[in-house]
Amino acid sequence: LLCAVLGIYFAILGHFPLAMIGVLWAALFDWGDGIIARKMKGRTEEQRSFGGQLDSLIDIVSFGVFPAVFLLSYGNFNPWFLPGAFLVIAGSAIRLSYFNVFGLLDGKTYMGMAVDNNSIILAFVFLFEWLFGYAVFSIVLYVVIMLIVVFNLAPIRIPKFTGKWFYVLIVYTLILTVIYGWMQWSRI
Repeated sequence: LLCAVLGIYFAILGHFPLAMIGVLWAALFDWGDGIIARKMKGRTEEQRSFGGQLDSLIDIVSFGVFPAVFLLSYGNFNPWFLPGAFLVIAGSAIRLSYFNVFGLLDGKTYMGMAVDNNSIILAFVFLFEWLFGYAVFSIVLYVVIMLIVVFNLAPIRIPKFTGKWFYVLIVYTLILTVIYGWMQWSRI
């Protein structure tokens, strides 16, 4: 949650590379806390339920509110970006509610893309911002976020990334942290 709040803070200030670092670490911690929770023995059903609800509330901030604030801030808070901001938050809320009720299809497969992938994709796409002018990239960003919402809600089967994928996410997060740190440093 702290990483997501830092990401939101830096997005509002217009420090977009730092915002990306914050949300990438939020995704990494989200994956990590799930691994830890599943390995904990002796938890009561109430503790599991509480942890699941807390995880979803943090997910809506990290992977719903963050992309909305990022989009609004990148768009200089132009009202044209409000529908996109609303749709990403609403789509994330619907996606998380669906998952909380129905869970995984077969223990290994999601129906629709998990919301934690939103920030992983967004961080990758934002690497290419420098190739476009502001006006063009703001449209690209808007379209990408809307496509992410579609994939969050689409009735398609997407495998759950577990096991070795956590190590891939660690490497991805570290590499992008260095790249975005360098990008921010070079802007100063």
